[in-house]
Amino acid sequence: MKSLSTRAVVYCLIILLGLLFAAPNVLPDSWLKKLPDSYSQQKITLGLDLRGGSHLLLEVDTSELTHNKNPAMHNQIIHDEVEQSLEVVRRRLNETGMVEPMITRQGKDSILVQMPGVSDPQHIRELLGTTAKMTFHWVVDAKTRAATQQINVKGESEGVSYPLEAPVALEGKHISDARLAFSQQSNEPVVNFKLDSEGARRFGDLTKHNVGRALAIVLDDRVITAPVIRSAIQGGSGEISGSFTSASANDLALLLRAGALPAPLKVIEERTVGPDLGSDAIAMGVTTGIVGALLVLAFMVGIYGRWGFIACVGLAINIGLTIGVLSVLGATLTLPGIAGLILSIGMAVDANILINERIREETRSGQSAMASLNAGFSRAYATILDSNLTSLIAISLLFLFGSGPVRGFAVTMAVGVLISMFTAISFTRLVMEWRVRKLDKQPLKITGIQWLDTLSENTIPFMRARYAGLIASAVLSLASVFLFFKPGLEYGIDFSGGSVIEVQAPDVSVASLREQLSAKGFHQIALQEFGGDGHYLMRLPLQSEQDVATGNIVQAVKNSVQQLSPDATFPRTEMVGPRVSGDFGDATILAIILAGLGMLGYLWVRFESHFALAATLTLVLDLTKTIGFFALMGIEFNLTAVAALLALIGYSVNDKVVVFDRIREKLRADPTKPLTQTLNESITSTLTRTIFTSVVTFLALLPMGIAGGSAVSSFALPMLFGIVIGTSSSILIAAPIVNWLGIKRSKKGLSQIRTPIAQSGVDNLP
Repeated sequence: MKSLSTRAVVYCLIILLGLLFAAPNVLPDSWLKKLPDSYSQQKITLGLDLRGGSHLLLEVDTSELTHNKNPAMHNQIIHDEVEQSLEVVRRRLNETGMVEPMITRQGKDSILVQMPGVSDPQHIRELLGTTAKMTFHWVVDAKTRAATQQINVKGESEGVSYPLEAPVALEGKHISDARLAFSQQSNEPVVNFKLDSEGARRFGDLTKHNVGRALAIVLDDRVITAPVIRSAIQGGSGEISGSFTSASANDLALLLRAGALPAPLKVIEERTVGPDLGSDAIAMGVTTGIVGALLVLAFMVGIYGRWGFIACVGLAINIGLTIGVLSVLGATLTLPGIAGLILSIGMAVDANILINERIREETRSGQSAMASLNAGFSRAYATILDSNLTSLIAISLLFLFGSGPVRGFAVTMAVGVLISMFTAISFTRLVMEWRVRKLDKQPLKITGIQWLDTLSENTIPFMRARYAGLIASAVLSLASVFLFFKPGLEYGIDFSGGSVIEVQAPDVSVASLREQLSAKGFHQIALQEFGGDGHYLMRLPLQSEQDVATGNIVQAVKNSVQQLSPDATFPRTEMVGPRVSGDFGDATILAIILAGLGMLGYLWVRFESHFALAATLTLVLDLTKTIGFFALMGIEFNLTAVAALLALIGYSVNDKVVVFDRIREKLRADPTKPLTQTLNESITSTLTRTIFTSVVTFLALLPMGIAGGSAVSSFALPMLFGIVIGTSSSILIAAPIVNWLGIKRSKKGLSQIRTPIAQSGVDNLP
């Protein structure tokens, strides 16, 4: 074991480095301006739900590109076209002057565009939805009518079409620049363009040999102009005129500069959050997080005194290091991410409670202060490792199958869990060891709750209630299954598809708003009052892919509301197409199944098959009850709810691992003792830890459950319910199932646990 001073220096350097990376997030701007940009810009990025903005999920339509192609080549074609589309989208958005747009590939054939500060993305979706494929064709005349293959292309005016020569005279890819200008003759907006060297040469030759002919400029299968060539055009420049406004001519110039998309882009999901709603979310997250942390601090200090305060100092360092690591990773903090940070606070305290309770047990057995400290950390280490790894299994699946804010939750949770292991077994041990050395030969005293200690000293016959517990659990789970079918879950648009529009319309009654919408033909809109006076939530049913791609229906609804109330605003708009909602549903089912299998596999390796099966069966019962809670309370089931379910899987198994670890320890100590008695002793000895951990996690999330509002209700409320269910099931469900399966193993002559494997390093923790 390294000396105390050496470890102190190493840990302090690690902590200082982590806090140094976290500092730019809290330093004032006046200080940051004096620091190098490479350091001052190392900050956590706020998600759109916290700072306001819009995101569009675009699908690259590669059906024409892969048509009649060898199936083995499809993946490569799709990959190339999506990469090319990414570059074109990036150029187009940069041309608009937008600040910090984030453009990333998502899935196999989709592009995610996040635009901070954009509250109405309609213009952007039109720019991105335009392929901007430009070609030049000669208009068919009397001389060429019989000699060439022809195509008919619609013009800008209704009912007008042009007979054009099918061969392309010049491709738009040769346009190197395009700018808005005004015609010298008519003063109307036009687009002046320049060609690259090859295009200039070809254009000069074409116009030289075709004086007197009309040359059509075709944009996305529509003729925008067809001027007659009066003379050879040399120099590689030209002018596009048409029925332009200044805005449309500027957009066309932008599109030509950025280049054509290789394939059409279709909007399949849109989400918009206004800046006021984002700032409210930040205030709510910070406030509930601080209140939750203070409740945890009060509980730990109230229970463990100075030792609880040491744990809370470690917790504060844990939060600082988490922020530092997230800053280095360039992570995006979302509202679910704040929820994940708050949850990680509760779960981080679990390790400290485990350690403190283990030390108290060793102290009661008569060991010296330092021996109790060493033994407490040594015995708690394996349990901490197992419980955190099971949580990380669920968190990793959230990251793999989640998207956007849910991934933010997963990253925050994962970083928090990993750092909590460092602070618990390294920093906290260092400080506690320093304190114990100050005690000299005085005994180590860690306070607790006297009546709970007395209760834990006498073995409680929990197994007597095993049948009642299993029957009650089965009945509740069966009732939850019925609730799942009727009344059923209130699916959010993440799964059902459709649109949600939040409306702030002062002095407008719900009756007048409903009448206005009906008069405009929007009979299927579900309208409900939401929050304060004049605040409404409108839900539109699932729309076709085309309606989502254009956004016309949602825009028409907004226009109808503003006709009734010109001052109406729309703080939040969400639009999810049928493909996205279907993908979310499939990914959710797969994630939950894989989480269960992952837990089963890990526990099978670490313990034995009957422990793994008991945890998995109990987990199924816990999840069904939580689903029933969603249905009974009418809480919206959305992607945030999925995050809650997967977090509950990790938390519930985490709780059971602690009990299982103690069962395994006692079985190794005395394999001849009756299994029922071993289970009773194990549950009783871990009862204090089970209750304290549940209370701490509950307190951390309670402020968010009370004051978090609808934005996080799908996470906080089920988590609070799940903590109660998961804790009770560890005692009344999981252990009885282990007992039942264990008895069956005994009848087959099988042992309850594997032969212990030496764990080098456990007794020499840092």
